[in-house]
Amino acid sequence: MAPREQLPLPFPHEPLYAPHDFFPADCNHAALAWLDRMQDWPDRRLLVWGEEGCGKTHLLRVWAARTGAAWLDGRILRTPEDLPPSGAAALDDADLVTPETTLLHVLNTARDRGLSLLLTARQPPARWPVALPDLASRLRAMATVEIAPPDDAFLSMLFAMLLADRQLQVPPAVQDWLLRRLPRTPAALREAAAKLDRLSLAGGRRVTRALASRLLPASDSWEDREVSVTRGASSSKPIGLL
Repeated sequence: MAPREQLPLPFPHEPLYAPHDFFPADCNHAALAWLDRMQDWPDRRLLVWGEEGCGKTHLLRVWAARTGAAWLDGRILRTPEDLPPSGAAALDDADLVTPETTLLHVLNTARDRGLSLLLTARQPPARWPVALPDLASRLRAMATVEIAPPDDAFLSMLFAMLLADRQLQVPPAVQDWLLRRLPRTPAALREAAAKLDRLSLAGGRRVTRALASRLLPASDSWEDREVSVTRGASSSKPIGLL
């Protein structure tokens, strides 16, 4: 009889945002430089944008801890009164604030209170489907900086950190084997680490190449070939993660 897998308890995993866990790299160099020049932000506001999982929230957390900024989540923000009376504020997922009037009031209130405001989004404001002319005007005037797509060295460090964050002991050879086959995006690596964690807990066993292979599409002979990638490019092959 085959051994039965344990059903892992659904405890939510809280990512760590310690300053020493943020990796300075070519892809985020421009954003880091802007954070050190708050005096140069037009109207005391700056928006950092980049693809999902690129480190925007981590960078925002580090900046908020360093400056004492109030933390705001754009997914649940409903009123500008959540802004502090003075100092600074960090608004994550600014492009997810609804309705648009809320974001407009936030920008106006931050200006009126003289706040330093750091925002994050997945796209630059020029690509947001904004209907309010006043909001569109304020967004166009905002300084923006991109966290660029990461290179191979950054992805390797990020994957190792994500696994360590979950206390997963994965041999370097298995990590390298997975990195050659997974899509080259931070979001894909975060999802891979989460699924490896679930598989390891369910089976009560260490992470091996055989276990790691369950992250990959079953329809492809991944044992015999590798995804050919260029430095900094993303694979178009689906990851097949749950």
